[in-house]
Amino acid sequence: MTMARRSRVRVLLIFLLFLLSAVAFLDRTNISVAGVQMRQEYGIDQIHLGWVFSAFLIGYAAFQVPAGWLAVKIGPRKVLTYGVIWWGVFSAATALVSPALGSTVLQLIVVRFLLGAGEAVIYPAGNQLLSRWIPIEERGKANGLIFAGVGAGSGLTPPLITALIVFGGWRLSFYACALIGIVVGIIWYVLARDRPEEHPRVSAAELAHIRAGLPAPMTGAAPPTPWGAILTDRNVWGLFVSYFCFGYVAWLFFSWFFIYLAEVRHVDLKASALYSMMPFIAMTICCLSGGVANDRIAKKYGLFWGRSGLAVVAFILTAGFLAAGSQVTGTGLAVVILAGGAGALYLSQSSFWSVTADIAGPYTGVVSGFMNMGCQIGGALTASLTPWIAAQYGWIAAFGTAATLAVIGAIAWCFVRPDRLIVTERPAAGQPEMVAA
Repeated sequence: MTMARRSRVRVLLIFLLFLLSAVAFLDRTNISVAGVQMRQEYGIDQIHLGWVFSAFLIGYAAFQVPAGWLAVKIGPRKVLTYGVIWWGVFSAATALVSPALGSTVLQLIVVRFLLGAGEAVIYPAGNQLLSRWIPIEERGKANGLIFAGVGAGSGLTPPLITALIVFGGWRLSFYACALIGIVVGIIWYVLARDRPEEHPRVSAAELAHIRAGLPAPMTGAAPPTPWGAILTDRNVWGLFVSYFCFGYVAWLFFSWFFIYLAEVRHVDLKASALYSMMPFIAMTICCLSGGVANDRIAKKYGLFWGRSGLAVVAFILTAGFLAAGSQVTGTGLAVVILAGGAGALYLSQSSFWSVTADIAGPYTGVVSGFMNMGCQIGGALTASLTPWIAAQYGWIAAFGTAATLAVIGAIAWCFVRPDRLIVTERPAAGQPEMVAA
């Protein structure tokens, strides 16, 4: 491999996005571990705690498209920096909720909604940066590493938050998460730049390699965001539906798995922390593996099989693992099988974010935000619906619902064409052309 092809500054930025991704999920999933103590202190039942979980995801979903639009307009570097500071403040604010100020449930809903609004910037802005920095043939691996931060942050949450709770109570865990996020945000601002041309450490060889691997830029001034083309594009809606299903399944693990182990499987706090790490370890491993497989299959068989084909297989495997694992009696074996479902799901993660960069070009942030809004709507639904299904029909039905949605997600991927751009350029006139896939 030549020096030009070696990742230098690109890999630094991808690693920083990995760290931001890990911190984001540390800050959003800490409440699933601390929730056991919070429920006891505030007298909150599972249904109302589900409302609190959903509040984060509603705020997160509502600001996905604005976050992507801001990343296009002012650049991902500033957007991510402001976002990290914002969500650090509201992570700390979670610990300041007090019965003396009124309804604790309402306070938690407001704080978690605002936390979600701040975290909304992480992936649309990150993908906007990726579309400017990472050649098409490297995007699977890059997204695999970025989203490995999801598993790493979520996997770190149970032991870290448990240790902090044992040491200083559940409030300390939120203060610590806020501090970690702000430190990483400052590092990001110092080291990141919006474009490779702006970074002082990018060599001429690396810049040439990056430019050679990106689609040719449109000539002239960039036109306004083509909302009509985006919102009528079959690819965009296929991604939206499938990522809705992805979010529903993923947030079953992020919001309820620790509590499921502690209160349904009757595992103690420390053992629950250990067991609940397993799905997120599987997510991390499979996210990295899926990114590598994504690029290799795409290179050999084309973008459809590398992006869409891999995702279909991942969703089918997920459905099988969830259906089987929920019916196993032994806790250890059930955790292993369900963790396999979480890992299989994340084999598809790089496909989602690579395709949005492939098809959207300069509008990657907006399209990524719209797609991710679907994911968060799915997550908000599972956060509130899962405890109701479990109470009415049992946890086998709750996991079975997620398995059904995984099958729907696989079907949606069959309609996604990664080689069809939303906006292209007419060679003759040099004007943008809207292309519906």
